[in-house]
Amino acid sequence: MRTIDGINDKIRQGKAVVQTAEAFKAYAKEQGIAASAAAVDVVVTGTFEPMESSGAMLNLGHTDPPIKLLECYLDGVPAYAGFGAVDVCLGASQPAVAGRGSDLGDPEAVREHGGGHVIADLIAGRSVPLQATGHGTDCYPRTSLETTITRDTINQFYLFSPRGLYQNFIVGVNGGDRTLSTYLGPLQPRLGNAVYANPGALSPLLNDPDLEVIGVGSRIFFGGGVGYVAWEGTQHFPLQRRLPNRTPIGPAATLALIGDAKQMRPEWVRGCYFKGYGPSLMLGVGVPIPILNEQVAAHCAVQDAEIVAPVMDFSIPRRVRPTFGLVSYAQLKSGSITIEGQPVRTAPLASVFLARQVANELKAWIEAGQFELAAPVAPLPRDRAFLPQDALGG
Repeated sequence: MRTIDGINDKIRQGKAVVQTAEAFKAYAKEQGIAASAAAVDVVVTGTFEPMESSGAMLNLGHTDPPIKLLECYLDGVPAYAGFGAVDVCLGASQPAVAGRGSDLGDPEAVREHGGGHVIADLIAGRSVPLQATGHGTDCYPRTSLETTITRDTINQFYLFSPRGLYQNFIVGVNGGDRTLSTYLGPLQPRLGNAVYANPGALSPLLNDPDLEVIGVGSRIFFGGGVGYVAWEGTQHFPLQRRLPNRTPIGPAATLALIGDAKQMRPEWVRGCYFKGYGPSLMLGVGVPIPILNEQVAAHCAVQDAEIVAPVMDFSIPRRVRPTFGLVSYAQLKSGSITIEGQPVRTAPLASVFLARQVANELKAWIEAGQFELAAPVAPLPRDRAFLPQDALGG
């Protein structure tokens, strides 16, 4: 049995044994769970994938005379101003509006520009044009503002992802007769391709399936800086059906994440665009898992062949889509799966290559004594149901 305090003591002394998830799985397969649990203190997981349920909170600082923001555009992207006078929230998937900000001109360029790109620009140190109007009150008489901002000319700038990590996801295919533009990217007709969004056995939450060690307050690698688990994520669904190894067969638990965007680095925060769908944000996230006992070690030893995801047909535009069954991540990563006797090529939306780099960088931080683990201040709930929303009248 270990404690997080004990592991942190070893980190401070430079004696902690840290392995990436891939290295630990290979080690556990060779040495066994008991020996691996005894030898390793921390297993480091990672992912790099689109997290469209993300945004940034910014405090712009007060003008003279002061302004209470009514509408605000950052490089043409609307930011929500319904907080304090100069607090705004910028959503990663919010598209730009033509004629605002720097006026991108080309209609196609406007469509492909969104909040994720603005967030990434600010993190990279670039200037962003701002246009705003004010309410015009006795306290805040100013009614318009036009300027440029950078991460260094504003007060608070932090990234908040209400649904920053998924515990498993789906595989998208298209059984129809035309290409579909989706949040997984283009899905080719007649089962022309299959796209999966989770990195599988590298993924943080698949290495802690019952949320035994990850909780509110856990310290993480977030966009190249230090972040924290803030709460359960939106659409948190820990009651998803599970295999005997406790990994879920589809989308399950989620995490809300928060971190200081001024500490983040552009290689781990990138704006992106899905043609025909909209803008988003790619984020690198790494979660350290303390090996407190053999049960935690056993969960971290899970292999891609032992984790499955459902294959969903996007050609049926319904909340509940038909499925072609379950496939393992080992099959997905092989480059091809078989659906109704037909070979279908596969591709990841998450970057396994960059997920490995996230894990390796966090491992280096821990080994250098630059990153200590944080014990959760509260557990994440394990009993949330998934509630649909239906409009009146069907």
